[in-house]
Amino acid sequence: MKAEDYSQCRVLIVDDEAINVDILVSALQQDYNLSIALNGQSALFHAKSHPLDLILLDVAMPGMDGYEVCSRLKSDVATSSIPVVFVSAMGSLGDKTKGLGLGAVDFITKPYQLVELKARIRTHLRMQQAMKSLVKRNRSLDRCVREHTRELRETQVEIIYRLSRAVEYRDTETAMHVKRLSHFCRVLAFSLGCDEETCELLHLASPMHDIGKIGIPDRILLKNGPLDDEERTIMQSHTIKGAEILSGHDSALITAARVIALTHHERWDGSGYPRGLSRDEIPLYGRIVSVCDVFDALTSLRPYKKGWPVDEAVDEIRACSGSHFDPQIVEAFDKALPEVVEIMDNLHDEPHQGNSFPNPGFAVSA
Repeated sequence: MKAEDYSQCRVLIVDDEAINVDILVSALQQDYNLSIALNGQSALFHAKSHPLDLILLDVAMPGMDGYEVCSRLKSDVATSSIPVVFVSAMGSLGDKTKGLGLGAVDFITKPYQLVELKARIRTHLRMQQAMKSLVKRNRSLDRCVREHTRELRETQVEIIYRLSRAVEYRDTETAMHVKRLSHFCRVLAFSLGCDEETCELLHLASPMHDIGKIGIPDRILLKNGPLDDEERTIMQSHTIKGAEILSGHDSALITAARVIALTHHERWDGSGYPRGLSRDEIPLYGRIVSVCDVFDALTSLRPYKKGWPVDEAVDEIRACSGSHFDPQIVEAFDKALPEVVEIMDNLHDEPHQGNSFPNPGFAVSA
């Protein structure tokens, strides 16, 4: 519709007096697309079943008066946005106050001047069209924002995975390890009853759990054989190094990643590292990632070992419940096992790109 062209605007005239209807039709039929209702019930039915731009509503009608019609229109989400203009011989201040209080945009008193009537109708239609245009624009902007948000999230996830793969080039873990781990963490968090925000945060933050291994010397990270005590201490410092790398930013994602990097090797019984935390002292994120990380390590093929069968790996996780792992999380892991297996089936290891004989790192018994 062109600017200032309202010929396609749909106006409903509601009045039980035929002569009043005829006057309005005669005055407006050249300008607008008109429809008529002779009582309140018909007006409500028409408003719900036909798109309208304006309703001209009489007050004094048998059965359901105009005030009741207006009240019902405004209480129904399907019709609440339609502008209502009362056109009535009841023109006292109390009548107008009541009508406007019910949500009408105007109150025109009979007898009226046609010039004034047309001008006021046109004003309200102009406002209605401007509102529709604004709503349409807002919807378009909302779609753009959602699309840009989706693109930013996809970029963010890709950056996280690529950053995490930087560790893979110096370690035995494949790119699929961090992807499987992130999906494991999400389904496990969901199984625990975590909200969607927490599940998604774990999904995004968990791939950075071993980022601190970037700071471990090759002579230790790639050693083909057992580590001595000093070397083991240095290896275990990857948790602290990871937390340091991820420190200094207060975003929820980086904060969660820092917590995970620092605590995913803590153990339920207090025998883990780097701080020897136990039970609920260990943040939930660390406890969840611990189970998922060990499970994936057990079931994955590495240059130094074969992957364990799923049932044997699950038995090992259960056996470590109450010592290595939080029993509640192990129970939730059992419930989520079908989804975990599906993730494993969909995310197979890529051919290994790192060193052929790296140090095996951390088994469950380490």
